[in-house]
Order: sequence, then C-alpha cells, then structure tokens
Amino acid sequence: MLAAAAVAINPDDPLSGLRVGDQPAPVVPEGWTTVSVRAAALNHHDLFSLRGVGLPAERLPMILGCDAAGVSADGAEVIVHAVIGDPARGGGDETLDPSRTLLSELHPGTLAEQVAVPRANLVPKPASLSWEEAACLPTAWLTAYRMVVSRSGLPASGGGTILVQGAGGGVATAALMIGKAVGHTVFVTSRDEAKRRRALDLGADLAVATGERLPARVDAVIETVGAATWSHSVRSLRPGGRIVCSGATSGPNPPAELNRIFFLQLSVVGSTMGTRGELADLVSLLDRTGTRPLVDDVRPLADARASFERLAQGEVFGKLVLTV
Repeated sequence: MLAAAAVAINPDDPLSGLRVGDQPAPVVPEGWTTVSVRAAALNHHDLFSLRGVGLPAERLPMILGCDAAGVSADGAEVIVHAVIGDPARGGGDETLDPSRTLLSELHPGTLAEQVAVPRANLVPKPASLSWEEAACLPTAWLTAYRMVVSRSGLPASGGGTILVQGAGGGVATAALMIGKAVGHTVFVTSRDEAKRRRALDLGADLAVATGERLPARVDAVIETVGAATWSHSVRSLRPGGRIVCSGATSGPNPPAELNRIFFLQLSVVGSTMGTRGELADLVSLLDRTGTRPLVDDVRPLADARASFERLAQGEVFGKLVLTV
C-alpha cells in the first residue's frame, strides 16, 4: 500500500529519511481493526520521528503519522485516537500510562492507505465534519482541548480569560478557537504581525507582540513555547492563576521565577495529548458550535514530501492534510 515512512534517521536533514512509496499492509493484532484512511494530517511529531526523537533506528522502516479519519472495517466513518495504552492496565486515563505510545512510535502510523488501531480507539465522525477537518483533530486539537477544557481550571460554561502564547502554532491556534467556542476571552501573542492579524480574524479578543504587557491579568495561560515566553506567562497571571504547559519549542529551562509563583500562589500544570473520551467530547463541541479546524493545505498522499517540506520550513498557519 502507499504510505509515507521513515526509512532512515537524520537529526540534521530529517527529510532525507522520508520515503513515499509502497509499504506492507498493517498487521492486525487481537482486539485491533483496520481503518481505510480518507484523510491524514501532519504534525511536528512526524519531523521529530525523522530526527530519531522517540523512534530508534531499529524500528525502521516506520510509517509516520498520528492523525487520521477514515472508514472502519465494518463500514463506519471514524476518527482515530492515536494514544495507545497498555491493555493490561485495565482502563483509566491512558495519557498517564507510563508505557503509552503514539501511532508511528511503536505501531505503524496513519500516513497510509490503511492503518491498524485498537477497536477502542475509534471515535464516530459526525457528518458535519469533512474528512479533512476530522483528520486535524487527534493530536494538536486534542492537546489544545485538554489544556483549555480539562487542565486550565476554568469554568466549563466559559467566562474566563486565557492568554495563548505563540499564535500560529498548531496547538496555539486550536486553543484560541476552542477557548472562543467554550465562551472565554482569549488574548494571543506572536512576534509576527501577520499571524496576529490572522488570530484576530479567528476570533481572538486581543493580539499583541510577544512579551507585550496585557491590559489585564488572565486566569490561565496556554504555554507551548517555553523559555522565550515563560517570564511573560508568569507575569500575565492573576493571583491564583494557572499556566498549562504542553511544550517548550524555544527551550525547556527558563528561570522558574519561584518567588512570584509562591507569593501569587500560581499553579504550573503539565498536559500531554488527551484521552479517547476527550477526543469524543472535542468532536461533539465542534459539531455543536460549528467551530472548524483551520486547514492550510490539502494534497494527495502521493505528494506527501511537498507537505513535509512546508512543515519543515515552518511557514504554516493551520494544518497540512493529505488525502487518500
């Protein structure tokens, strides 16, 4: 079958290890099923894999991809939940399973004509979502949903204030749109004026340059940037506020500013991906509110290299989707 796979690891030139071509059809373990992929989306996780982050050379070749929507073996239209937990663990929050993996780390991923997944990892796709929109949800949008809805401490009925650092990034853009769909006031930052304008077009209440003082302190900060924005995040919180962190693209070790954290009783909360139940809740939110993922580009799976090149260049606002 046609697939985009990592066939070599190169930290300095990741795309040199990408091959788009024939790969074996997936093996289907007991309790798993197959999904015929209709659309799949790229994530930075795919580039990390090509650099060898979370994907050792002994597992190559490995079909890449965490995000997909398609048709299950029994004919249902579904969205694939990419977090694979240990079935012996007996349920619970799979993101807390120390042996959890994502599709494309231990098991072949979604950038293929067909993918094998546990039956329990399938979420029904509503008719209101296109294949391309549905394929955007399992990684960046699920991560953002967990941050905004499950981990921020804000009321589910809305009315809170959020700062989203780094407008334009996949998780940041999703967090902005989810925050507005839930009913919060959302401020965003970006170094790029064009990205600030795009954020305002997507519903942000205010878009400011990175590090610029806000007109009011916020209840929660959605933090994926790390060292470059950390001080601003800490100083933008009201007393008792919370930073929710799911990434550190600019570096993992900023000054902690512990004096401010303990004096203002701030909380720092980690967040990683989300559960199958949270993915189902996210799908329901989008179905109910009409909010849709921002898709930057759609092209056939056979042209996957061109999409990877765009992802590596970083000039993307929204998701890059491949169709089958």
